[in-house]
Amino acid sequence: MKHFAVTAAFALLIGQAAPATAAPVNDLNTVIDAHWEAFLTHNPVSASQTGDRRGDGQLGDMSLKGLEREAEQARDFARRLRAIPDTALPPADRVNRQVLLTLLDERIEGDRFGQRLMLFTSYSNWHQSFADLPRSLPFDSAADYQSWLGRMAAYPAYNKAAMAVTARALEQGYVQPCAALGGFGESIASVAAMPVEETPFFAPFKRARPRDLNEADWAAMQAKARMLIADKVLPAYRDWHGWYQATYWPRCRKSVGASAMPDGANWYAFRARAETTTTLTPDAIHRIGLEEVARISARMDRLAKASGHSDRATMIAALSADPASYVASPEALLRLAARTAKRIDGMLPRYFGTLPRLPYGVGEIPAAIAPMTTTAYYMPGAPGIGVAGTYYVNTSKLDQRPVWEYPALTAHEAVPGHHLQIAMQQELTLPQFRRYGAGFTAFTEGWGLYAEYLGEEMGLYDTHETMLGRMSYEMWRACRLVVDTGIHANGWSKEQALAYMRTNTALSDANIEAEVNRYISWPGQALGYKIGEIRIREARARAEVALGPNFKLSAFHDLILGMGAVPLDVMSAEVDRWIEAQRGK
Repeated sequence: MKHFAVTAAFALLIGQAAPATAAPVNDLNTVIDAHWEAFLTHNPVSASQTGDRRGDGQLGDMSLKGLEREAEQARDFARRLRAIPDTALPPADRVNRQVLLTLLDERIEGDRFGQRLMLFTSYSNWHQSFADLPRSLPFDSAADYQSWLGRMAAYPAYNKAAMAVTARALEQGYVQPCAALGGFGESIASVAAMPVEETPFFAPFKRARPRDLNEADWAAMQAKARMLIADKVLPAYRDWHGWYQATYWPRCRKSVGASAMPDGANWYAFRARAETTTTLTPDAIHRIGLEEVARISARMDRLAKASGHSDRATMIAALSADPASYVASPEALLRLAARTAKRIDGMLPRYFGTLPRLPYGVGEIPAAIAPMTTTAYYMPGAPGIGVAGTYYVNTSKLDQRPVWEYPALTAHEAVPGHHLQIAMQQELTLPQFRRYGAGFTAFTEGWGLYAEYLGEEMGLYDTHETMLGRMSYEMWRACRLVVDTGIHANGWSKEQALAYMRTNTALSDANIEAEVNRYISWPGQALGYKIGEIRIREARARAEVALGPNFKLSAFHDLILGMGAVPLDVMSAEVDRWIEAQRGK
């Protein structure tokens, strides 16, 4: 997501370890602990976000040597894990071993490709991540502020290392397409041009003085922050912007598909496997997408006729042209999102036996990045340091953000989607790498899309308009399977992708442009959503058939969320084991 980041039913399922497995379990725990230590060392910001102070004042190593060191460690940890017999482990530890091996094998295979040098997309990049960072760190004590001062001082070196890797990628032909980079330079320049005290970097120093600082020391710290921002951080942004405009942008790639890059077809096939945690090929995923588009299209047409329109295109056109479909101010959109979220909160106990303790808030996507990013996104909280999750809403281009989309959008990004799943994961009794370091797209985004589906059962879409929004959002994710593979495996142009999205979804032109740019610059990531949702719904259907009247939906949801994010084959196997355990009761 970002460069700086991450039950009772499950406990009954996994059972207890037998004494004979003690040695393999001890070996496994040794590797897991060593891997987590290495992860925190390489990711000092993540360490801070879990309450570990070892990385205070540091940002990590973005250099090529740093990337190579992490890859070599991944190879070493994978060798050590494979030396531990799977059959000697109890069920819970087999899952731990398999999850970690999947993460490591993905890193190892990805390191074979030169595309590992591509450090930014139109959606995620290091300058945006650094600007976002104060929103996910604690600022309660002098030590917290001192750590942030250290990180601002470290940013120029971090930025320089990332630029050096990007220069290497440019020389070797691993370059983002021009078609996806509209507005990218402005996202850097807009921050570089901010007055010091209006930057996100100074925002923490506008808060109340920490209780362990006197007035004089607080004033001195604020002065140092102004100096670091003016003399270190903003010049680094200007360096990155200047180099990007003068060197990178003139050499951006004219093609849009990943297959046009060196070994691009093989890399994209790897990305498809990694993002879906399956062995599906791009061709197979493309076919699944076409089938889903056809199924959802027929359903949308039936809805349109039920609402008095001749077909879905007519209904979409009518609603899109209706001024009542839009709000007049950013504040009104934030109120709508918050009210929708609270409405869903009140429904949750009927569908879930266990809910997380961590709350979430509703925020506004920063204006500097809003025009080129998605309709909304979720930023995980950090319970160890007292940071809540946040559902961020895009308040730019209000005339293209119809209100009838907000029930489905909120179900996905907040509850019962990302906040519920990620906050639950952070509170599980699992190894820390699974609580904070495992975020398989197919599971997390598959759950987000399943949450939209669950909204139908919850009665969330109680008008034809909001049901259209729900179906449009499902169609959007089905189209992703077609468009992403179309661009990167089948030679589609950007114009073909835009036209396909316009024909088949109710998304506005602004959203379609941002989405297609995202697929172009971030190959494969969009594939996990629909594949994950399909597999979760298939697992639920198996359980419903097998258990009949003994199936309890809240228990099934607790099982899925009680796993934390796992590869889809692990999820499927754990559901099957749960079904057998339920039958035996």
